[in-house]
Amino acid sequence: MSVPPTLPMKRRPTHPGAMLREDFLPDYSLTATGLAGAVGVSRQTINELLRERRAVSPEMAIRLARFFGNSPEFWLNAQRAVDLWDAARAVKADIARIRPVRVA
Repeated sequence: MSVPPTLPMKRRPTHPGAMLREDFLPDYSLTATGLAGAVGVSRQTINELLRERRAVSPEMAIRLARFFGNSPEFWLNAQRAVDLWDAARAVKADIARIRPVRVA
């Protein structure tokens, strides 16, 4: 079974930390300290996430989903998109040398 490739994005997907920083915190009138306390993690952890220096872990996805009333998959899918985009660029030259297998 073959799934046709999708067109690659030209820009990096939005990091979940940027979503929190630009959309969620202002909409809910939250600070980093307030969010940290509400989800039970350190302010440093939230700050690193907001600065896009930390990835959303499954545990963090569950915490954020519970607090904001959405799903853990929302947060993990956003993180996965960023991770795949970064990985594709990191190994672009190596990937170009791989020849797809042909089905007879």
